Amino acid sequence: MHLIPLPALADNYIWLLHDDAGQAIVVDPGDAEVVEQALTARKLRLRAVLLTHHHNDHIGGAAALRARHAVPVYAPVDDRIDSATERVRDGDRVELASPSVSFEVIAIPGHTLSHIAYIGAGLLLCGDTLFSLGCGRLFEGTPAQMLASLDRLSKLPGETLVCGGHEYTEANGRFARPVEPTNPALLQRLQVVAELRARQLPTLPVTLASELATNPFLRVDSEAIIGWCRQHGIEGDRVDRFAAIRGAKDAFRG
Repeated sequence: MHLIPLPALADNYIWLLHDDAGQAIVVDPGDAEVVEQALTARKLRLRAVLLTHHHNDHIGGAAALRARHAVPVYAPVDDRIDSATERVRDGDRVELASPSVSFEVIAIPGHTLSHIAYIGAGLLLCGDTLFSLGCGRLFEGTPAQMLASLDRLSKLPGETLVCGGHEYTEANGRFARPVEPTNPALLQRLQVVAELRARQLPTLPVTLASELATNPFLRVDSEAIIGWCRQHGIEGDRVDRFAAIRGAKDAFRG
């Protein structure tokens, strides 16, 4: 499988996967025309659409793609996604014959309550739950729900490629650096990110191992995050620590 991040809208990525035979699927197509242009340029045939959550910047092009290509649209159980043809839940599998690929579906509530991820082919297609050096805002879920979702993702193999839905890495890094100013893995990642963005290249996908070493929202049990919380008067449990850094990120202007 070949993986291509398609920039769309302000800072979204639509994920395009295709095989050597020209059979393709797309994940979270917020803009149908971006997908159509990529299919035409690469001479690909669309076979399926996967959706992670109901926000329009992730589903806005799904109905048009379904109409033009007569493909199945897989989505979580959420009435706000009216373009879906197949509803999938935690523990389900999406089995595609063309291209030949299989995805496990897991529920990862937090950003939205019905948010799901697709795991397969060495990829984690996680929408707006996990970003490089960050995580999604809690629009519907609680800190405990989001932390449980991130904990679940953290248990995947380290070589898994994280395919988040936005190019937020530089901005996330500006928050992460003062939280862990002496983390050598983070400093190295920030240098790589700066070089990539200077060439207008995507910072995703990134390995989960890299995120476990650098992403403060995956590191709430580390001494650095515990210390940062103590400096800010937070002495509670790990959910309290997660809520504190998520709140600090929400208020961060940097």
